[in-house]
Amino acid sequence: MAQKKALSLPESIRLGWIKQEKKYSIRRQCDLAGIPRSTFYYEPVPESTSNLRIMRAIDERYMQHPEYGSPRMHDWLQDNGYIVNHKRVARLMQKMGLQAITPGPHTSKPCTGHKIYPYLLRGVAIEHVNQVWSIDITYVPMNKGYMYLVAVIDWYSRYVLSWELSNSMDTDFCVRALQKALCCGIPEIFNTDQGSQFTSSTFTQELIEKDIAISMDGRGRALDNVFIERLWWTVKYENIYPKDYGNGHALYNGLLKYLNYYNNERKHSSLDNRTPHEVLMDVLK
Repeated sequence: MAQKKALSLPESIRLGWIKQEKKYSIRRQCDLAGIPRSTFYYEPVPESTSNLRIMRAIDERYMQHPEYGSPRMHDWLQDNGYIVNHKRVARLMQKMGLQAITPGPHTSKPCTGHKIYPYLLRGVAIEHVNQVWSIDITYVPMNKGYMYLVAVIDWYSRYVLSWELSNSMDTDFCVRALQKALCCGIPEIFNTDQGSQFTSSTFTQELIEKDIAISMDGRGRALDNVFIERLWWTVKYENIYPKDYGNGHALYNGLLKYLNYYNNERKHSSLDNRTPHEVLMDVLK
């Protein structure tokens, strides 16, 4: 498995190969590089300064207390000096893709008519690489906006196989992340939540065509996907919150550097003080 390929968004962006010029339009350059223009045009979603400050507070509190719905979050915000009403908190949490873990899925909403697959991992021992992969989306607060991050992780090694950024929670950036991960290997089981991005036929067909068993978290059971939830906590508290990125390019470059560190240098106590890359290589030797 080529870990650099698994990690990377298009290298052409990082190296500055795509740029404004007279001969080739940005659209043409992106077509030649095989990337969507949305990957090049990283622009944070606009929101008022007041709302961004509240959303940042909500995100940090939610990472510590995913059981908080909008009523409890509203009470906590008011107790901490934020002047905000119930409806505003509910609207902002909806925009962020956040719900209390008790009544519904953790990040995204199911879509009527999409097939829901059963959860296959209850009581299953995770014993080797490529046994189980999972994917999830998280809200990323920024200094002047916000974006969404999706990642695919191998449960056994905790290795981040691929990731993508988007300024909306659409299906396309999730499919791109899945396709990049599948270039590195084929898992036995692929686990998601019941969000519309992952129950869509566009997404599930990628798995069905490769005979990968599809598993979906039970309603209200965010911890069914516990490994990637731990990844979000680590990425946010070690990188996103302290850095407070000002724009999408800075966010992309920062995450590229951090996730390379996470895979190749950051030791995990749950992995006997080894890195995800070391665990991966031990198995593949």
